Amino acid sequence: MLTPLELIEEIEKLPPKERLQVVGKVIHDTIRPDADVEKIWAREAEARWQVFERGKAEVVSYDEVMAAYRKP
Repeated sequence: MLTPLELIEEIEKLPPKERLQVVGKVIHDTIRPDADVEKIWAREAEARWQVFERGKAEVVSYDEVMAAYRKP
């Protein structure tokens, strides 16, 4: 069996897409989502989408957002 360091070294040899698959699987198997939190987020996402669909959401372009964060 590989040590954690050896495993990391092997993973680093993989192409990026395969590394992401490994990381995704490890995270999925390690961190179980809280069903209550998932339901809350689903309701929030739906509410935000409805606001957007009604044209009531403030829409800001990607460039504007990034410019705000690039300021010193």
